[in-house]
Amino acid sequence: MKTVFSETHALRDAKTELYGGELVYPFERPSRMTYIHDRLRAVDPGPILPPDDHGLDPVLRIHDTGFVDFLQTAWAEWQAEGYTGEAIATCWPARRMVLRRPDHIDGKLGYYALATETSLTEGTWPAAYGSAQVALTAAELIRAGERSAFALCRPPGHHAAVDMYGGYCFLNNAAIAAQRFLDNGAARVAILDVDFHHGNGTQDIFYDRSDVLFLSLHGEPENAFPHFLGYADETGNGAGEGFNVNYPMPPGTPFSEWRKSLDAALDRIAQYAPDHLIVSLGVDTFETDPISFFKLESPDFTTYGGDIARLKLPTLFVMEGGYDIDEIGINTVNVIEGFLGAA
Repeated sequence: MKTVFSETHALRDAKTELYGGELVYPFERPSRMTYIHDRLRAVDPGPILPPDDHGLDPVLRIHDTGFVDFLQTAWAEWQAEGYTGEAIATCWPARRMVLRRPDHIDGKLGYYALATETSLTEGTWPAAYGSAQVALTAAELIRAGERSAFALCRPPGHHAAVDMYGGYCFLNNAAIAAQRFLDNGAARVAILDVDFHHGNGTQDIFYDRSDVLFLSLHGEPENAFPHFLGYADETGNGAGEGFNVNYPMPPGTPFSEWRKSLDAALDRIAQYAPDHLIVSLGVDTFETDPISFFKLESPDFTTYGGDIARLKLPTLFVMEGGYDIDEIGINTVNVIEGFLGAA
C-alpha cells in the first residue's frame, strides 16, 4: 500500500489547548506523525510519497469560501491586534443570538469555531492545506488503479464542517477526497469513520446527499466530544434520508461490542455498493487513549483491518485521531497490515 505524507504538517505546532480548565500542550501534536511514519518505515507496507499540489479548487468544492479565506488570514489578523498568545475563540453566536459574522478577529474566531480547545497558530493554514493535498493525492492513486492507499494526514479533518473548525480539524480531508472521486466519475462513495469521536463535520457536509453514505462508530455524544451531534436518530435529511448512520456506544465499550457495530456498518456499505470506500482512521479507540473511553487492544486493530478488506472495495484510509503516543504507530499500522493481509 502506498502512503502519502507531507512534512508541512509540522508547521502546525500549537502550544496551547484548553483542557480540564487549564492551558496544556495539545494532545494533537507533531510527534503523532513521527511515530506513525517511523512505524511505517520499520514495517514497510509500501512506499511513502510526497503529495502533489491540486490547488484550492477541490477544497472549495466542500468548504465555504468565507471560511477558507478566514483560515488563510486569521493568524495575521490576530497578530495585527497585538495579541501575543495563540488565537482561541472566547465567544460564540449561542442560542437566541444573531448569526452574523463580525469584523473583529475575536468575533470571527467564535463565528467559525465549534469548540474552544483548538487554537489557531502561525502554521495552521499551510499545514491544513498540505493535509488536504495529501488526501487528494492518495485519492488520485486509487483513481489511477491502486486498490488501496493511506493518506497520512495531519491536521486531521473529520470535525471540520462546511464552515466551522474545531476538534483539531480545519479542512475535512475525507470529505474533500470523497468529492474528488465524485467529480471524476464515481456515482457513490461511502465514508466509514472509526475514530472514537463522532465525525460531525463529515455528517454536516453530506447530510442532505445520497451520493455519499456516511457511517460513524463513536462514543455516545451524551458523554463524548463533540456532544451536540452523533445520535442514532440522525439519519439524513431530504435526499440524504437514510444515508447517514451513527453507531454511538457507551463508556467502556470492548472490542466484542464495537465489532458488532462495525459488522452492521460493513453490511450497510455492501448494500450501498459504492465505487470507493474512504475510512476515516482514528486509533483513539485504544484502551489507554487519554481522551477516549473505548477498550480496544492492539491486536483488535489488525482484526478490524481485515474485516474492512473483505468488502473488496477500492479503499482510501485517511488519518484522523489517536493520542496514545506510545501506541499510535503500532495501532495505525496494525489496521493497514490487517487490511493488506485479508485483501
